[in-house]
Amino acid sequence: MSSVKKDYLRPLDFRHGRVDMNHGAGGRVSAQLVEELFVRAFDNEALRQGNDGALLPPPPPGHRLVMATDAHVISPLFFPGGDIGCLAVHGTVNDVAMMGATPLYLSASFILEEGFPLADLQRIVESMAAAAREAGVAIVTGDTKVVERGKGDGVFISTTGLGALPPERVIGGARARPGDVLLLSGSIGEHGVAVLSQRESLDFDTTIRSDSAALHTLVAAMLAAAPEGAVRVLRDPTRGGLATTLNEIARQSAVGMLLQEAAIPVRPQVAAVCELLGLDPLYIANEGKLVAVVAPESADAVLAAMRAHPLGHSAARIGQVNADPHRFVQMATAFGGRRVVDWLSGEPLPRIC
Repeated sequence: MSSVKKDYLRPLDFRHGRVDMNHGAGGRVSAQLVEELFVRAFDNEALRQGNDGALLPPPPPGHRLVMATDAHVISPLFFPGGDIGCLAVHGTVNDVAMMGATPLYLSASFILEEGFPLADLQRIVESMAAAAREAGVAIVTGDTKVVERGKGDGVFISTTGLGALPPERVIGGARARPGDVLLLSGSIGEHGVAVLSQRESLDFDTTIRSDSAALHTLVAAMLAAAPEGAVRVLRDPTRGGLATTLNEIARQSAVGMLLQEAAIPVRPQVAAVCELLGLDPLYIANEGKLVAVVAPESADAVLAAMRAHPLGHSAARIGQVNADPHRFVQMATAFGGRRVVDWLSGEPLPRIC
């Protein structure tokens, strides 16, 4: 009788181990990484199927599917208030929610650099799993690739989200109308400044934390407070900040906008950092705020619902939509004048999401 040699792999050493090329080669070592890290952290019925894709139940009758995808290349990977893991979940959940849909499922793809510490990878994956559980979404499928040392930057994560949109609900950037009200869910600039402070080792009296959060429950509260159709547009002002987001909406809807500078909430610490570094909070990325365009007759009710929610307690009415063939976004300044709030030019804060 011939003897059969059994392959044996030691458990992953998450304390001292590092990613190597075998982890992305598709063999037993790859399978071990998937089983001992990703499947264990993201465990759910669809993921346990172990197939190349996830078999999912259909949405409720009459609902349509919404899909959004996002890539995350932030540097540094860990920052006050979050990390690339929770950010990957929050960013895609929010993209689905801004369509008025209920987020249901996520896929996740990881590009790992050879030599990356397994301890840091475990921390990122566990943060991602916790964010998904808190948001009520399941990470149901994914992929992992490894690139040679020096050809990546630790970890890149790409996520795709799937959600269900109720019948008749239409929310989109082309629906703003003159007379509509602009609502902002809270203070701006915190995420970008938090990342910058960590990257540059800036020392402030008070730690500025990222606002990274999943906004779908806030969106649900807003939609419940007004008749269907009253909330015209929802956007999360990420890259390019509030200024670029409003310009995008103005272009899509062929309207203008007038903002009130004094009404836009900015934390004093963020304002001080921006003044010190010559930055404008209007162009700094956010990861836990939204801007809404709402019919004027429903604006007070929606604003009250936002302020009653933990993620919208400092929500504010910041301006209105007007008719303008030039599609300009303008601001009434605190000094009584007006200025044009243009699109972001250049990239003052690269690699922030």
